[in-house]
Amino acid sequence: MNLRGSLIADRVDALGISPAVSVAPTESIGQVIARMVAERVGCVVVVLDAHLEGIFTERDVLTRVLAAGAKLDQPIQTVMTPNPDVLHSDATVADVVRLMHDGGFRHIPVVEHNGDLAGVVSVKRVAEYLVEHFPATIYNLPPDPEQRLDAAEGA
Repeated sequence: MNLRGSLIADRVDALGISPAVSVAPTESIGQVIARMVAERVGCVVVVLDAHLEGIFTERDVLTRVLAAGAKLDQPIQTVMTPNPDVLHSDATVADVVRLMHDGGFRHIPVVEHNGDLAGVVSVKRVAEYLVEHFPATIYNLPPDPEQRLDAAEGA
């Protein structure tokens, strides 16, 4: 199957949905950042009564905490992205790529149709999927797609 066909046919679970690390909206920014470091994750989901309230990412640490001078004892709900875009568990890989591209996202929460959180899909997993399924295509791309070589490189 070609790249386009696979992106349309494969579901989001083909990417390997990671379990979501969840925090309460009242946890402090400092506690959440420490948890992200300890768990080695690029984002956490903010959950209240089993309902997805928001997402907080490593990008938010830079733009909404450090650059904005937020205090680490403030609740995470003051700097999270509320009501984040989500994908349903039956979304395709093409849906993931489209939403990441259009929204500039690196992490997207995935939910079941009943609203339960299934996990998070990351741009890293999309890249790994592409390399695993299409190594010849990916490894043979020039650094600049518009680049045309007049002669073969190397010896």
